[in-house]
Amino acid sequence: MFVAIIPARYASTRLPAKPLADIAGAPMVVRVAQQALRSGASRVCVATDDARIVEAVRAHGLEVLLTRADHPTGTDRLAEVATQLGLADDTIVVNVQGDEPLLPPGLIDQVAAALANAPDCAIATAAHAVHDAAEFFNPNIVKVVLNAQDEALYFSRAPIPYARDAFASEAGRAILPAAFPALRHIGLYAYRAGFLRAYPNLASTALEQFEALEQLRALGHGYKIKVMTLPSAPPGGVDTPEDLARVRQIWPTLQAG
Repeated sequence: MFVAIIPARYASTRLPAKPLADIAGAPMVVRVAQQALRSGASRVCVATDDARIVEAVRAHGLEVLLTRADHPTGTDRLAEVATQLGLADDTIVVNVQGDEPLLPPGLIDQVAAALANAPDCAIATAAHAVHDAAEFFNPNIVKVVLNAQDEALYFSRAPIPYARDAFASEAGRAILPAAFPALRHIGLYAYRAGFLRAYPNLASTALEQFEALEQLRALGHGYKIKVMTLPSAPPGGVDTPEDLARVRQIWPTLQAG
């Protein structure tokens, strides 16, 4: 069993009031929670720093908690929620992003199971193969490299791993070599509640700060991260008005299926 928590912040640079954007008659954060309720989660809770989101979620009969507004990272917000809910240290908490209404419920179950089956790991997450060179060299795309146990060795915005010989020329960097083990990280996480409570007390690391990747704090302090590799990328989230229009078009079909 696991708990699904959905962090939702009102502020958004590219799409103001994003969690409250309407999708087929309900706010986006409500649609995300409804998808999470279709997973195997024993409890689904929205965590927000804004009273308007609290009101909207409660109006649809869903659980929501008001959290502090000064959390530096989403993981810090989850830590507060784990404490508010009184979760036992071994409880698995899946962080479902509040702007991903198309996230398959089965994927939530998978990442929770990945952590449950990896008792030495504090976190589980997901990745999928990268086949496009432009995507691989894009610093906005986070890559991850794994050890033989499918645990993360490192996450980076840099092109890792680096094919020394194949990438020696500009032409060689235009296409990825055959069987190249490049993986794109997907920001879906499962945590043990005990780790979440420890996280705010961990000192930030230089790697975390320079890469702007908070999962590097966990790696830097010796915590293990299990990574499950998916056969393909899951549906994208909502960052822009164009993304929202796409989700609005897809949503009725998703529910019909």
